[in-house]
Amino acid sequence: MSDSSLLSIALRRPVVITALKLSLLVGSVLAAINHGPALLEGGMSSGRWLQVGLTYLVPYGVSTYSSARALQGTEQPSPVPGSRP
Repeated sequence: MSDSSLLSIALRRPVVITALKLSLLVGSVLAAINHGPALLEGGMSSGRWLQVGLTYLVPYGVSTYSSARALQGTEQPSPVPGSRP
């Protein structure tokens, strides 16, 4: 029987790879939109770099969570009609 806890699913290689790819794409677009002028002018403070890091972290988290929940839902046994949880 496979472990279908949310954390174990979130740490699976396909989930992590998908989340990294999505984070790289979405994070780059958002970083360019939100910090483009400062990046081009060399005006990045340490606070801005922290914001850029969070810009990549948020899509990673969203992708990981949504993938893990979707996979978890497919791995749960279906309830028997008429039975109580």
